[in-house]
Amino acid sequence: MGESITEGTIINWLVQEGESFEEGDILCEVATDKVDNEIPAPAAGTMRQHKFGPKAVVPVGEVIAILEMSDKSADSTQTNSLPLGEMSEGQRGNSSKEPSIKTKDLPKKKKEVNMRSLPSKENNENVFISPLVDAVARKHHISYEELARITGSGKEGRLRKSDVTNYLNEGRPFQFAQAVAKPSGFQIPDLKFDKGKGKIVEMDRMRQMIADHMVFSATTAPHVTAYVEADLTKMVQWRNANKVAFQKKNNEKLTFTPLFIEAVAKAVKDFPMINSSLDGTNIIVKKDINIGMATALPSGNLIVPVVHNADKKNLLELAVKTNELVGKARDNKLKADDTKGSTFTISNVGTFGSIMGTPIINQPEAAILATGIIKKRAEVIEKPEGDTIEIRSMMYLSLSFDHRIVDGYLAGSFLRRIADNMEQFDFKRKY
Repeated sequence: MGESITEGTIINWLVQEGESFEEGDILCEVATDKVDNEIPAPAAGTMRQHKFGPKAVVPVGEVIAILEMSDKSADSTQTNSLPLGEMSEGQRGNSSKEPSIKTKDLPKKKKEVNMRSLPSKENNENVFISPLVDAVARKHHISYEELARITGSGKEGRLRKSDVTNYLNEGRPFQFAQAVAKPSGFQIPDLKFDKGKGKIVEMDRMRQMIADHMVFSATTAPHVTAYVEADLTKMVQWRNANKVAFQKKNNEKLTFTPLFIEAVAKAVKDFPMINSSLDGTNIIVKKDINIGMATALPSGNLIVPVVHNADKKNLLELAVKTNELVGKARDNKLKADDTKGSTFTISNVGTFGSIMGTPIINQPEAAILATGIIKKRAEVIEKPEGDTIEIRSMMYLSLSFDHRIVDGYLAGSFLRRIADNMEQFDFKRKY
C-alpha cells in the first residue's frame, strides 16, 4: 500500500466466498487516499470467508479474508489468512510453504468494542469515541467538546484516528471555539434552488475526495493569485530543434513538462520559503523539492503524481520520470508512493487551450503554479538600435499562494524568477 499508508478501503470483491481462483488472480480491489490497488492471489485456492465487506475501512495488516490454498504437490489443502498490505516477493514465492492453519484453530471473531456516546454541546448530536481516538485525545489534551466539533470520516460519521491526526496537523482550529445557544450574526439562508431536471450522475469515490479536498483548501487558505507573462521563444525553438534527436538518443519524448519543472525547481531553491506548509503557528520549510504535476486520468478526474527531488535531476532524468508518471496515470497504474510527498505543484492548464488559470492550492502546500497555452503573438522588442516588432512565443504564468504564510513580495519575486529562468533558456545547451 505504500510506507505512509495506514489503512485502505475495500472497493469490491472479485472472488466471492466459495469460488476458486488461480495464482495471480485478482481477489479484491483496495483504495487508499488516491490510488486503487488490485490484490492478487498468492497461490491457487478457494475463497472461504470475507472478513470485511465493500466500503469497509481496514487498517493495514488486518486479516481481510480466509483462503484455502491448494497444495498440488501434496494433493492436500491448507487454510491461510490474507492480510491487507503489500506482500513481498519472498512471501509470494513461499506462500505454499507457510504453516498450515486448521479452521478450528482460527482466532474467534473479536467482540465489537463498546463505543461511548458523548453529547456535543454545540450541536447536541451523538459523537462516538473509540478507545484509540480517546487515547490520542488524552495525549494531546483534547476535550470531548472539542472532539465533537471534528468531522468524522468513518462509518455513520464516526471519528477515526486519522481524523484527529489531520485535525492536529491543521492547528486545532476548534480549540478555542465557544458553543453558542442561539445563532448570531449572518446565517446562510436555507434557499430552495431549482436544480432542474436531467440525468443523475453519482460522484465516484475519487471525485468525492477531490471535491472535499478543494473545498477544504479554498476555505482554509486565503488564496491570492499573481500573474506574469513569459517569452518562451528560445525554449520553444530549442525543443523543436532537439526533440527528434533527443528521442532517438534516449528513447524518451521531450515535452515541455520537464523543462517547466526544471525552471520551477531552480526558482524554489532561490526562494525556499515558497516550499513550505503551515503547522499551527509554525512554518515548515521543506528540505526536499518534490514537484507535483496535475494530470488528468482517463475517467476525467485529476491526480497529482510527484517528481521527487526534482532539483537534483538533470533534464534527461526529469523527462524519464515525467513520461513514466504520465504513462502510469493514463493506464491507472499509479502507486501510493507515486502521489505522496509533493511540496509544490504545477498545473498545465495550457494543455486544454486555456490562456491562464487560477488554481486551488494543493494542501498542505503554500502555492501552486498554472502554466497557460504557449501562443505566438506580435510583440514589441526593445533593442539598443530601436524597437522592433517580432513574432514571439508567449505564455502566461499564474501563481496562487496561501496569504497566511506567503506575502506578495515573495510570491511576485518567485513568479518572476520562474519566468526569467524560462526566458533566459540556453539555446546552445546540450540535451
